Amino acid sequence: MAQETILIVDDEIEIAELIEIYLRNEGYNIFQAHHASEALHLLEQEKIHLVILDIMMPGIDGLELCRRIRKELNTPIIMLSAKSEDMDIIMGLSTGADDYMTKPFNPLELMARVKSQLRRYFHLGAETKENNTTLSLGNLTLDIRARRVTVEDRDVSLTPTEFDILQFLMENRGMVLSTERIFEKVWREKYFESNNTVMVHIRKLREKIEKDPRRPAIKTVWGVGYKLDY
Repeated sequence: MAQETILIVDDEIEIAELIEIYLRNEGYNIFQAHHASEALHLLEQEKIHLVILDIMMPGIDGLELCRRIRKELNTPIIMLSAKSEDMDIIMGLSTGADDYMTKPFNPLELMARVKSQLRRYFHLGAETKENNTTLSLGNLTLDIRARRVTVEDRDVSLTPTEFDILQFLMENRGMVLSTERIFEKVWREKYFESNNTVMVHIRKLREKIEKDPRRPAIKTVWGVGYKLDY
């Protein structure tokens, strides 16, 4: 059974309770928070491996809470929202979320997303502990074992999803990788059309690792995808 701990942040108690039932059936340890201050307190006091975060909350909303979490932690975040427009999804992902689901959602699909994020964050990280593998390109270094990225010896804080995208690009440096291929490799799901998820994460990744936007390390190959080429 799973031992990971998940924090559900939603002011709608009925929805939080429903999610908790499904997660507990999978063996996860669960905490609930119904407002941002409670969530921040739990994140300080407990070892949380994943956050399920509703956007529409009174006071500090989910977007602002996500920004605050990202200042301190790289814990995977799955956002939930009743808003389904592309710009709403882009906004959610731009604040640092790893995934985004719209309400109403299929609880079984949410469970699949949870497992995917935890596998990337927890299990895949554990699998590399025996292999001290380092990838380097120019002034960029990625330590797979420590899940650490440095640019000119400066530590760069990446989300688990950003780290996996960068690792995939570095492992295939100089090669053009389609958006579809990146998505299916990192998210381990079938790609669907009009999916801006990869684009948003690439944009955030560029902001963190590139010093000069005029000389991007991650190059866009229009109509095809992306490649890493220092």
